[in-house]
Amino acid sequence: MKILVINGPNLNLLGRRQPEIYGMETMDRCLEHLRTLCEIEYFQSNHEGDIVDCLHRVGFDHSYDGIVLNAGAYTHTSLAIADAIAAIELPVVEVHISNVSAREEIRHRSLIAPVCRGIVAGFGLDSYRLAVEALIYGKRS
Repeated sequence: MKILVINGPNLNLLGRRQPEIYGMETMDRCLEHLRTLCEIEYFQSNHEGDIVDCLHRVGFDHSYDGIVLNAGAYTHTSLAIADAIAAIELPVVEVHISNVSAREEIRHRSLIAPVCRGIVAGFGLDSYRLAVEALIYGKRS
């Protein structure tokens, strides 16, 4: 089982950025935990086009079993990322560290949700584990 985790803008600052919302744990630590579940590749970019290119590059590569995507603010603004997800073959699970429905109104709408397999939000960095497990166990059933 091989899963790609993609993080969007500002998520390279986890552990330092707004710890009252995103916590103190770093993504490196989160990835250590995820790698006890399955093979994990990781990609992060603050640039929308790089995320689209990554989805295109991996989305037809059947050596991967799925993608976990935290598109950050692009979740609420990027038709390009939504179109890329819709175009690829691999399942994508949308992830959010915070409960976006309990935050600012603009964060309540996801442009990528309709083209994702599912959404996990509000469980801190544990949201990534839950998304990975959904791909692992969803694949087995």
